[in-house]
Amino acid sequence: MEACIFLVCLGASCVGGICGIGGGVIIKPVLDALGIMSVSAISFLSGLTVLAMSSVSVFRQRKLHLVDVRTGGLLGAGAVLGGIGGNALFQGIKDAAGNDAFVGMAQAAALGVVTLLTLAYSAWGRKRLPSYTVTSPAACVLIGVLIGASSSFLGIGGGPINLAILYFAFSMDTKTAASTSLYMILFSQAANLLTYLVKGTLPAVSLHYLALMVSAGLLGGALGANICKRASARTTDRLFSALLAVIILICMYNTWRFAGRLGIA
Repeated sequence: MEACIFLVCLGASCVGGICGIGGGVIIKPVLDALGIMSVSAISFLSGLTVLAMSSVSVFRQRKLHLVDVRTGGLLGAGAVLGGIGGNALFQGIKDAAGNDAFVGMAQAAALGVVTLLTLAYSAWGRKRLPSYTVTSPAACVLIGVLIGASSSFLGIGGGPINLAILYFAFSMDTKTAASTSLYMILFSQAANLLTYLVKGTLPAVSLHYLALMVSAGLLGGALGANICKRASARTTDRLFSALLAVIILICMYNTWRFAGRLGIA
């Protein structure tokens, strides 16, 4: 099982580093499907893995100068606030429900819907709908809050919604959006970890799994950053779309599985 976890986190971090979606959007639903840890533990470890991946990716891509410092900084600041809010929302729902299966079902269903909408926009809407160039500092921060909150609540670090919003609101090309997304993920996941530490809400996790997943995130981030430098925008777009389709199927399965545990399905 350890080898399976390492390979999932390595592959997810590598692909996430290329597409700019973090690796949690793959790690979270796959580990949920395997059912080897609690929903809370998976969300926490997935976030740490993504934090490691984004740290390496941002450092390795810094010389490409793809991120506009002003816009990226404002989005990152918003992502920090959103990350704190998303974590609080997750903890609130978890405490109110008192059931990991309910939280898992809510996360899987929400992620599936968000991913489906993102796929529809990427495949159809991006070419047909207008895009904008937001410059207002307040609007940039607000957009960062939205992205950070959704990513933190879903336990995925940075999801497909990042790229869709960056395409739509800032008219970014594929590689600039991917780099900016990773930049935001770094901020939001650092804030998410800090929130866990300050509030003392760290879930019970295996230190062995923690070391395994974080090391896979570091290695995958380095590999993804190297591949991203050579990959064309068309290749990245195709990989992104294929990835979204797979994630939707996994989310459908997880929603059904958690619903079964609750006696709903």
